[in-house]
Amino acid sequence: MLVHADEKIPIARLLTFLEHGERLAHTCAKAQAGLAAEDSQRRFFLSQARQEATHALIFQGAIACLAPRYLGQTPMLPALEEYRRLLHDALARKDLIETVLAEQVILEGLGEALLTRIEAGLVKRAAPFGRLRRMLLSQEEAHHGFGRRMLERAMADGHTDVVSLQRHAQIYLELTERMVLALSDLFESIDEDAKLWAADVKSFLPPWLQLADRT
Repeated sequence: MLVHADEKIPIARLLTFLEHGERLAHTCAKAQAGLAAEDSQRRFFLSQARQEATHALIFQGAIACLAPRYLGQTPMLPALEEYRRLLHDALARKDLIETVLAEQVILEGLGEALLTRIEAGLVKRAAPFGRLRRMLLSQEEAHHGFGRRMLERAMADGHTDVVSLQRHAQIYLELTERMVLALSDLFESIDEDAKLWAADVKSFLPPWLQLADRT
């Protein structure tokens, strides 16, 4: 894999952000399993929690190879820390619908968008471990898809509605935008366009959240 010396730290910073996101997703999915009313949902959340823990270890290993001094030394982005606080508040209220919106739909959508663009860059660089990367991305897609289906079912069953979900989503969407903006300097340092990355994030939102994002 061709990684220039001046790209190692920016890439390690991006991977650190993704590692922090995976650890948050692991904690959330594990807690969601305790809130789920159906066995199938509970099994999915527990499976996701295990997968997210594995993803975090994969990113941690990549960081150790690229820039070992960044391993465990980079604090969570302020916007991601605020996201974590809001998500934990929703878990404390046992609001499963809001947690699925925030984690599986919005945060996993962010992760899926970033990993999709990273994958495109790695393919251009002839990076190894293609099968492992595709597996990781496929799992992120599954988490995101599960969340969308669960909320669509909740709307169909009358447990929530589009207006309520859009209202809850607004602050989470603002925080994800702040996350991407906070990383814009490292995108530039590896010759990537931060605006394209931000646009990709929005493209992974379901249509009814894209409406909320424009309000």
